[in-house]
Amino acid sequence: MTSLFRNLTVLLLFLGASPLLHSHLSTHAASTSPPDTHRQIKYTAMGSDDDYDDDDDDFFHTRTPSTEVVNSEKKTVLLQAPQLCQFNPCSENQEPCEQISERTECLCPGVSRADEPPHAPRIQGLLPVSEGGDRGKIEVQWCAPSSVVTAYRVVIDGHEPLQFMDVSRRGLLESLEAGTKVCVAAVNNAGQSPPSEFSCKRYDPPESSDHKLLAGIIGGGVALLLLLIIGAVIIWMHQMRKKAKRDSADGLGNPSYSTEGTL
Repeated sequence: MTSLFRNLTVLLLFLGASPLLHSHLSTHAASTSPPDTHRQIKYTAMGSDDDYDDDDDDFFHTRTPSTEVVNSEKKTVLLQAPQLCQFNPCSENQEPCEQISERTECLCPGVSRADEPPHAPRIQGLLPVSEGGDRGKIEVQWCAPSSVVTAYRVVIDGHEPLQFMDVSRRGLLESLEAGTKVCVAAVNNAGQSPPSEFSCKRYDPPESSDHKLLAGIIGGGVALLLLLIIGAVIIWMHQMRKKAKRDSADGLGNPSYSTEGTL
């Protein structure tokens, strides 16, 4: 009976001390164990809610982790300056600018409307032809205006106008006198361009090579003559100085020469 009572007493003491022991062990484990870190995972639902029963939505809704990737692409937009067509208004028999624009997508210079008279062309020069079968004639050169042109007309004082094609930029004229006025006009279905200070020019014949050669020869001859005259004068003056010195020396050496007067 005494042993039974002793066993019960030990059991009660053990049960009373077990909560304190459990608390001490829990505190020690919490202080020695590493901190628990949780990675935040973003879930994306796979499928829709209609694929599952209403009773199972809270338990069997499948989710898979996903990573959001943002692709940032830098798009560089190159703004190219508009390119003008390779069209020279002063060159003849070239491809029209409209056809060049359709083929290369370039920009043609602005032109006036076809139902308006064209602007005046710009005359470049009046040059005499010095070689070939057209020697002695005058070549007139011009540049096209920014207008619709069907033909060109060359007007000369005292002569009938001459007609040229729309692709022409030069024409041959008969011999002209100095000071003759020549004008180039552009023509289309609406009329003719008015004359202007840059579409008209007076013929000023250049000096011929023969005249230049003759002037050079004359100038060279005059220069040579002047050199000869200057050289002759220098030689004459030198001779005169030598003669004066010789005469002075002869007078001093003559015994009959005396500075004393006679009684």
